[in-house]
Order: sequence, then structure tokens, then C-alpha cells
Amino acid sequence: MKIASLLLGTLLLVATTACHSTQVRIPTAPIGPNEKSLGPTEGHSTGFMVLQVIPIRQNERFVNAYNQAVAKAGGNRLTDVTISERWWWGYVLNGYNFKVQGTAVGNR
Repeated sequence: MKIASLLLGTLLLVATTACHSTQVRIPTAPIGPNEKSLGPTEGHSTGFMVLQVIPIRQNERFVNAYNQAVAKAGGNRLTDVTISERWWWGYVLNGYNFKVQGTAVGNR
């Protein structure tokens, strides 16, 4: 019985582990003469895969995180953009958390 519970615990740990990507910096246009920096901001968005075949909010999670970061600072776009992603998986459901960080830029 002790071996069965140890095996079950190990299987559960392996089935619900998570990973994190390295941060990736995306080159962007510098701040123009008619723009001003509004400061650092970030946005998050999550998508899921059910049974590895049914995507839920997978396609728009990148755009949603970017738009959330821009809206949070009241800007028009981001510069010095850095993205990262965390993901976790289980037996039935996998989750993907996307994060966008950058400097918000707005009109003068």
C-alpha cells in the first residue's frame, strides 16, 4: 500500500508540473518626436487547452495581454517590449499564461 501511494503521488506530481519560458525582447520603434513615455506597464492573459484538442482563448491571448498593458497605462503602443509565458498541464486541462511588459507610449 505504501508503494502504491508513493507511485500515485509521483504520478500526480509529474502530471501537474509547470514550466516558464525565458523572457524575449521584441525590437520596437523608438519614441517619436510627437510621443511621450508614460512609464512601465504590463498585461496578462490566459488560454487553455482541454484534452489537448479544444482551445479556449488560445489565439487571442497574445493580443489581449498587449492591449491590456497599453490600456492600463492609457497609451497608444508599447516600446521595449518583453514577453514571457508560463504553462502548466494536467491530465485534462493545460493552461498557458502570457505576460507582456514594456514602456507605454502616448501622444504629446
